[in-house]
Amino acid sequence: METVKDVETLERLYGAVGQSSVLKEVDHLHPAYRPFIERSPFMVLATGGPGGLDVSPRGDPAGFVVIENAHTLLLPDRRGNNRIDSLRNILADPRVALLFFVPGVNETLRVNGRASIVIEPSMLERFPFEGKLPRSVLRIAVETVFFQCSRALIRSGLWDPARHVARAELPSNGAILEALSQGTINGGEYDRDLPGRLKTSLY
Repeated sequence: METVKDVETLERLYGAVGQSSVLKEVDHLHPAYRPFIERSPFMVLATGGPGGLDVSPRGDPAGFVVIENAHTLLLPDRRGNNRIDSLRNILADPRVALLFFVPGVNETLRVNGRASIVIEPSMLERFPFEGKLPRSVLRIAVETVFFQCSRALIRSGLWDPARHVARAELPSNGAILEALSQGTINGGEYDRDLPGRLKTSLY
């Protein structure tokens, strides 16, 4: 099977980069890009470490990622499952990549930088929600920023309700856990208790 083994072959295969694709990349949070962060209620965080790569979804009301200045973002780390895969990776390798989504908008925003895990009380106190503080805040030193064109989301029809999949068409959380645990976890009980558990553990 023929594969690509060098950059020269790759560049011949795909051709020259368009001028706009080069011009759109900057090293700071340009005013034209800030609305994509301010209006985003959902983003994904990519990290890497000794155990491999990880991509983690993050969401909160729009504006939950704060623009501290033209070169710095602040991301509160809300309650989760305590796997802390992303945080473990950041301790080993601070490089991160962020992808911001705005509902109904086909363009996304890509940000690359380096993160540190801040637990200073005065920082945590800036991000209360329903009376609860995050355990840490990621301070991200921005290195590159650029928008991703709309092709991927147009092809996928991500925002098209006609393409939305009913949750019942996929295995439930409980069904997955019961199968993977070989019956140690009762899937029906897990699914029955999940709505209440989410309600009390969201923050």
